[in-house]
Amino acid sequence: MQIRRRERAFFTSRLLFIAALIGVMSLVLLARILYLQVQAHERYVLQSDRNTLAVLPLAPVRGKILDRQGRVLADNRLEYVLTLTPDSVADIGETIAALRTVLPISDEDYRAFLRNRRGTHAYQAVVLRRNLNATELARFALVKGSFPGVQIETHWQRVYPYGPSFAHVVGYVGRPDSRDLEQDPTLARSGLDQVGKSGLEAQYEDLLRGVSGVQEVEVNARGQSVGSFEERPARAGTDLHTTLDLDLQTAAAAAMAGHSGAVVAVDPRNGAVLAAYSAPSYDPNDFVKGLDGAQWQSLRDDPLHPLNNRFAAGNYPPGSTIKPFVALVALRDGAIQPDETLAGGGYFQIPGTQHRYYDWRPGGHGRQDLRAAIRDSNDVFFYQLALRLGPTRLAQGLEDLGFGNSTAIDLPGEARGLVPSPAWMRTRRGQSHWHTGQTVMMGIGQGYLLATPLQLVRATAAIAADGQLPDLHLRADRPVLTRTVAASPRHMQLVEEAMRAVVQHGTAHILASDPHDIAGKTGTAQVRRAERDAVGRVRKGSDSRHLRDHALFIAYAPASHPQIAVAVIVEHGGHGGSAAAPVAQAVIDRYLDRDSTAQP
Repeated sequence: MQIRRRERAFFTSRLLFIAALIGVMSLVLLARILYLQVQAHERYVLQSDRNTLAVLPLAPVRGKILDRQGRVLADNRLEYVLTLTPDSVADIGETIAALRTVLPISDEDYRAFLRNRRGTHAYQAVVLRRNLNATELARFALVKGSFPGVQIETHWQRVYPYGPSFAHVVGYVGRPDSRDLEQDPTLARSGLDQVGKSGLEAQYEDLLRGVSGVQEVEVNARGQSVGSFEERPARAGTDLHTTLDLDLQTAAAAAMAGHSGAVVAVDPRNGAVLAAYSAPSYDPNDFVKGLDGAQWQSLRDDPLHPLNNRFAAGNYPPGSTIKPFVALVALRDGAIQPDETLAGGGYFQIPGTQHRYYDWRPGGHGRQDLRAAIRDSNDVFFYQLALRLGPTRLAQGLEDLGFGNSTAIDLPGEARGLVPSPAWMRTRRGQSHWHTGQTVMMGIGQGYLLATPLQLVRATAAIAADGQLPDLHLRADRPVLTRTVAASPRHMQLVEEAMRAVVQHGTAHILASDPHDIAGKTGTAQVRRAERDAVGRVRKGSDSRHLRDHALFIAYAPASHPQIAVAVIVEHGGHGGSAAAPVAQAVIDRYLDRDSTAQP
């Protein structure tokens, strides 16, 4: 009996313990339920929607482009843009249609919106319209409440203060296209809506672009933003300091007003490009704002081709500007002696042939030495000189002076020109026979021979610098690289004296009174074959401008201690002495008349 009572008491105590334990656990569970349903309700509802952290890019401010004195050639300014966030808009098509009753939104704006939307998240705002003015801002402010998900934001916009004056050298920026994204897949995640498209903007894109920042945004399963967290700001791009001279560039643009062609000016001591202008030009600000179809078609179909970069990509027959360089090659290779004279009648005939190669002056110049032949641009003299050299030696000599090769300039799209030779004829044109007449024409810068204004100014700089051929550059802190041309000081001096004589009393005598001691060489490049009468005079043909010869001029100054070298081409300008030389003079005078910029 005693044992049974003890068992009952033990059972009762266990039962009470279990009941108490159940009670405590029930209280804990109830408290937990109350916590989840009341205090932590919102947090766990969000978690139930499978929230994730998304990383949004923050676009950096683009670095400026500056001239050699720190003046701004490419800047940034704030613009007002209209953006649309897809996840906050019920029907994008209806919303845009309604917006068009308030603001002008073109078809191109809409197409750009669709392009920019690709690859972005629904919670990212996408630009719908750029460059809103004060009136448009006020109009939208009145109806903003009717357009959830549409808002005004401020973005940095590229601006070019001097517009067309620097268009081809500085370049412009534009919206990234499929080619940009293919070349750099990181663009899709960078937040950038403008990248370099041409000129220095494209060449130094990585330097100017900066580094994108990020903002962490919490989004739910429907892609909607529900909060923001950490933000790491973008790092601005680096400013690009260039060798360009604002005053010189604007002087070149003014001198080329009304002409088609190009002007390039460099410091012959180090290859720094001081000015590079292509005419006609265009306003790069139009590309930043975005061209509509009609504007683009007008530029593309313009018969003067303003989009062409003539100083870097223009391949031209150099005409008689090639003669000083042919002379250097001939002297170096012993094809002529410094004081040797050659006959100079009204025309030249290759032995055993009947074809006549005429001099530009009817009746010719008579017998002359090399100095006089350069001074007077004696074609018959250089026909003979080229024939003495032969095509292979002549081609090799011109290539040693930089023709047919890159100038190493830090710009995209540079043409290489063309130095023809029998080897080129075989490999590029599939012809085994080289005609002797092609050698003769190379001697006066015609035939297949082509050069860019950059190549002409670089080779001119080599004469000015006593045989040091510089690599051309636009970035101020780029290392200066030169190589020595294979020419003796005596031969170099002879050519220098001849180029000074060109200006003093030769084909560029129009500049003889200039106080800056200019040395130069004129050139005229035929656009079509000249028709001549029985005594060799050129028959007058159509006065149509596009049939006139190109006018060229190369120069450096002061001849005694050169500080600037210039190359000019005026398309269909007629004669180098009358059309191109005054352009070079304007640039040289503008540069040397300023003591502050005449130093290296």
